Amino acid sequence: MTPQWTPLTDYQWAAISPFFNLQRKRKHDLRQILDCIFWLLRTGCQWRNLPPTWPHWQAVYYYFDQWKKADLFERINAAVNQLDRQQAGRDPLPSVLCIDTQSVKLSPMIAEHRGKDCHKLVNGRKRTYVVDTQGRLWVADADAANGHDGALAVPLIVSMLWRCEERLEKIFGDQAYNGVFAKNLAGWGIDFAKASRPESARGFVPVARRWVVERSIGWTNFFRRIVKDYEYTVSYSVNWLYLANIQIMLQRIQVQHQT
Repeated sequence: MTPQWTPLTDYQWAAISPFFNLQRKRKHDLRQILDCIFWLLRTGCQWRNLPPTWPHWQAVYYYFDQWKKADLFERINAAVNQLDRQQAGRDPLPSVLCIDTQSVKLSPMIAEHRGKDCHKLVNGRKRTYVVDTQGRLWVADADAANGHDGALAVPLIVSMLWRCEERLEKIFGDQAYNGVFAKNLAGWGIDFAKASRPESARGFVPVARRWVVERSIGWTNFFRRIVKDYEYTVSYSVNWLYLANIQIMLQRIQVQHQT
């Protein structure tokens, strides 16, 4: 994880440029538009406060909105995950996933998908993260924070199967997923393994597999745009999570390329 934002390198741009239509003549450079979006993600700046030397904020927002509607960020996220796994000597698609949630505060005056997580005393939204055993984010979702973890994860099963195809064999999660979520997994022939800390344990205890998704959640602290939910719709919230993982994967890919 680099400590600050850096523009896309030639190698990083080459890894994701096939997803964009570069044949059409445009007023703005798409690579610079992406740099602006990643800068917003890292710094947490408002759209209207983009530096004047960059494209106008409305142009940047236009591309962001169009790419979001086309599910482009989700597809790029899956592609860079596969590339990073291949460079690490692994199969492109994972066979084991880990799942957990994060409750975050929601910006004031936003009522859509808002709730209170009474356990964590957070009034806002709950994000669901599905990562592989190295912490790469494959599937994400967001909803009101008062929803139950297991129930919120059930609609994501199809997305998991779609992303991991027939390789998916097992999913690790805590006690909250041991009910309706585990039953639905069994219907698809997928094993659920409960990874919880022992009841007699005190203080910090790293739980096998579960610490991986906790670390992935911790990585969000490097991106000020997502340390708190500022989005009116959950679809925007989810796409910022994918963009954060894309940026992390591109940094890994660049480091592995240089070595």
